[in-house]
This record gives sequence, structure tokens and C-alpha cells, in this order.
Amino acid sequence: MVSELSGIFVVTNEAQKFFVTGQMEELGIDIPEENVLIEPHGKNTLPAICFGMREIQKRFGTCAVGVFPSDHILDMEAMRTIAQAEKLASRYLVTFGIKPAAPHTGYGYIKPGESLENGFEVIEFREKPKLKEAMKYIEEGCLWNSGMFMLSTAIFFEELKTHAPQIFGAFAKSADIEQIYRDIPSISIDYGIMEKSDRAAVVRLEYRWSDLGDFDSFYAEAEKNGQGNAVYNCDNVSLDSGSNLIYSKMDKLVSLIDVNDMAVVDTADALLVCPRKSSQKVKEIVAELKKKKDERALLHQTVYRPWGSYTVLEHSKRHKIKNILVTPGKKLSLQLHKYRSEHWVVVKGNACVHVDGKEFHLHEGESTFIKPDTKHRLSNPGTIPLEIIEVQLGDYVGEDDIVRFEDEYGRV
Repeated sequence: MVSELSGIFVVTNEAQKFFVTGQMEELGIDIPEENVLIEPHGKNTLPAICFGMREIQKRFGTCAVGVFPSDHILDMEAMRTIAQAEKLASRYLVTFGIKPAAPHTGYGYIKPGESLENGFEVIEFREKPKLKEAMKYIEEGCLWNSGMFMLSTAIFFEELKTHAPQIFGAFAKSADIEQIYRDIPSISIDYGIMEKSDRAAVVRLEYRWSDLGDFDSFYAEAEKNGQGNAVYNCDNVSLDSGSNLIYSKMDKLVSLIDVNDMAVVDTADALLVCPRKSSQKVKEIVAELKKKKDERALLHQTVYRPWGSYTVLEHSKRHKIKNILVTPGKKLSLQLHKYRSEHWVVVKGNACVHVDGKEFHLHEGESTFIKPDTKHRLSNPGTIPLEIIEVQLGDYVGEDDIVRFEDEYGRV
């Protein structure tokens, strides 16, 4: 019998690992650590799903598995309908189609065919269309492709072997996930299996759903003010401007004049301004940045760790300033840095500091200085998050200047 939590698996990457586990901890979801599966490289949805399905089959044998992207919104009625698709999944690869609310060019479409128990056979998967095509698809009774699935492990691997033998073979012959990901192509489950299989079925969902796939869909779910603006994190005073998504820094004033239906997203290292309807094109910007090997396409100002997070506020070749948050009861590794010193100032909470074998506490407004080549450790013994400002100074302030001696999270 699979328990409710032991049956939950998450496939993510190293950069998002601690962000994911931290969010689950905040939600009170304590899944086994080994259920968080780390991809060495992003290879689209089919390898990620295969990775998860292999682990589930290994532990639980043949069973039905619900596959959900992490950023979708669903109501409970939709979840009940999805759960009822388990019987259909014993014979088909089941996907879920959303009843279109309007013609949409940002979604793929599924054309349902012959009626089945709780669903329909799939006649055709269709690419994201132009507006006129989207209107035609809706007239034909097509559904939005949600990217959610109910899959039997047995049927999934049968169809994988038939339609994507390279991926099937790589996962079958090796347990080394690094080697597997070197040997397989990047491909979606739709291209790799669903569009080729004659065992695809679709279940129609007529409930609240959003994939939050761009800033326009995010705006649709957001709370709006009297002008129809969705404002996050910042102060806003606008004139004759409505139906805008506005996101910026805490306490920063953002004003729009005679501007409508726009997305204005201002983060620490980037600013996006575009019509909301064009926000899906941000993927093209990211692709261009990656092509230029621009780190801003890969790294965020805020980095999550098993003990909390840090945000880089300012940096140069010889200095870096961070805002560090340590979760109650958590501690950093016992470590030293060869090329930099650190100055810690407590903003909020109670810090327990270990320096060269001596231990002491710092409270709000108090500080300490740590020289290079000095073993040290920071922990939060309190019941509220510990917030400190860290100033690093030295010939080199890269994140790889660290030597760990003890670590609760297996990083030594």
C-alpha cells in the first residue's frame, strides 16, 4: 500500500532542489528525501517523466501515476475527475484536455474522437495555432492540451520502448542518471510518445484550470485594484492606466501613464516591458541570452539552500553583499574560505556563531568579523527566521571558495 506522502515524487534540477524542498516544508508536506529526483540537465518532459516513472515502478511495481507540471492551478472538482481516470489508464495513455474558454494561441490542442468510458480516443494532437486556426479548432470541438497525464507504468514503458527506443534503452541499461542524460535526446512526451501512440485517450476537464505559462495567464489569476491593475510587491500610483501586471521591488514606486494591457516586471537584474498578450515571447529572449552564455538566463539573485536562502544585493570582483535568511532550527556547514573575509550583521533574530572552536550568540544590531582561513559556522536556534547582512571582502568572492568540514545535508 502506497502512503499518501511516500507516493509523491518530484523531478527537478540541482538549482531548484532546495527551493522545492523548502516550499514543501512550508506547506507541511514531508515526503521522503529520496523522492526528490535531480536531473543533471534539462532534457524536456519525456526524460523527466521517464525518470520519475522508473523510480515509481522500481518501488511500487505496476501502478497508475498522475503527472502534473508544478505551476498549474486546479480546483478540487478537476482533481476528482482526474482521479476517476485511473481505470481508463489501465488501457490507455491518458491526457487531460481543457474545455477552451476562448481561442488561445499559447496552447496546443487535442481533437477527441470515439467515446470511451470517462473519456475519448485521441484523433490528433495539434501545435499551438494562429488565431484563425484556434477559432477553427474550437468549432471542431478540440480541447486545450493541459500537459497533465494519468499513466500506467506498464503501458508507459511499453509505448516508450516502441516509439522512443533510445530513451527506453538508456534508462533500462544503466542506473547512472548522469550517463543516461548524456545519451538521450531532449524531447517532449507529446512528440516522443503521445502523437505516435494508438493508445492515447483524453479526458475532458470543464473546471477551473490555468497553466500559469506566461505573465498574461498570471494576470488572469491575480487580484486586481480598481483600475484592473495587478500590482505585486511594490507601490503603485498610475494615471489613466488599466489592466496591467506590475511587479517590482518592495517599497519601490512604479507609475504608469496612459498605458494599458501591459506587463511590467522589474527584478534585481532584469526589466521586462511588453504587452501582456506578447509575454510568451520572453522565451525567445531567454533563448537568445543562453545562446550568448549570459549567466542571467541561468542564475537568480536569490539562491535557495537546505538551511534557507540568500539574495545577492551587490557585488564586484572584490566584494559581495548578501541578505541571508536561515530557517528556525537550521544551520550552515562548518566551513572556511581561503580568499575572503566575512562581516555579519544581525538584522532580525538570534544567531549562534561558531568561530575557531568558540561559540557565542548575536542579537539584532550586533555583528562579528571572520578572517580568511578561519573555521566558522552560523545557525539559527530561535523560532523565527534569522536575517543577517553578510559583507564579503577579498581577492576572490566566488561561491566555490568554500571548504566544508561538517554538514547536515551531505555536502562534505
